[in-house]
Amino acid sequence: MLNLDSVHLMGGGGVPPCIPGGNSAFAVYQFAVNDCGTTVQEEDDYVVYENRMFSTYEVAHGPYGSITRDSVFELSFKCRYFGSELVSLVAEVGTVPPPLPVSVLGPLNVELRLANGQCDAKGCSDANVYSSFYRDADYPVVKVLREPLYVEVRILERTDPNIVLTLEHCWATSTSRRDSMPQWSLIVDGCPYYDDRYMTTLVPVDGSSGLLYPTHYKRFIVSMFTFVDSTSLVPLRDTVFIHCSVAVCHPSSTTSCEQRCYTKQKRSISSEGTGSPEETAVISSREVILMNPEPPTTNERQGEGVPQSLSYGLLAGGALVVFAVFALALTVAWRTRHHKDSNACTL
Repeated sequence: MLNLDSVHLMGGGGVPPCIPGGNSAFAVYQFAVNDCGTTVQEEDDYVVYENRMFSTYEVAHGPYGSITRDSVFELSFKCRYFGSELVSLVAEVGTVPPPLPVSVLGPLNVELRLANGQCDAKGCSDANVYSSFYRDADYPVVKVLREPLYVEVRILERTDPNIVLTLEHCWATSTSRRDSMPQWSLIVDGCPYYDDRYMTTLVPVDGSSGLLYPTHYKRFIVSMFTFVDSTSLVPLRDTVFIHCSVAVCHPSSTTSCEQRCYTKQKRSISSEGTGSPEETAVISSREVILMNPEPPTTNERQGEGVPQSLSYGLLAGGALVVFAVFALALTVAWRTRHHKDSNACTL
């Protein structure tokens, strides 16, 4: 009796024999022509695939011989195909669109705006004063001399966290034209203009700022000023406009977009170098007006130049002189009267 579970294909060549599926009545094999140890050879114009099916059986060994009580089954089979016959195959290949690039260039939208300097709940640090900004209806902004201007430059409509906004140059003019004269430098090569006595202050923008993309922002503080004629030293106008040329930097594995400022002799750019700026723009602020102080009153003009403490000192000194003169007069009068009384007693 043949046990179908014992029937296998040849295998061979290191290929494990294939085990059929089925039940106790049928053994079903399903495999590719090159699987289960099938051999391939060419005979004239034919390709021949050959394999062998066999059954396993249990062998009992005695001291003088060996026996089996299982049926032995063996079947060889070949499949022959005409090798030069062409068989048409219809295949449909579906194409997919190419993947999007990792980064693409787009329009550079940059905004320069002024913070109103109002402090938030955390206090009045340089970073916290950028919590609110002047609206269109607030311009022209009015300032007095040396009052701080809180300037922010930011990239709009970009969500790439790897790009970095860099300041190249920032300057001020007395008109809205960025190329008008006179001009005053505020930032040169990304660093404060060192020949300014009231040097521009760069405000760091990092993860603690609460911004979604901190590298898309640059902030700095300018001390308010007004332009004067270089010859007569007379103030020209009371308006100031701020302009900045900026670039979007793409860092790489060998270069950095970080701008470092050192001393006047070693102005900027770290020794690591900077990434290649691929997008640049020039932006300008709205009008800022210098507010002139109110003229002093008549009393103020009369006492102009005399500190209040000095006035009090002069009044006290005057009172002391009057008291001394009065005391001296009393002394002289007393001595004169005493002298007369002495003369009367002698006579």
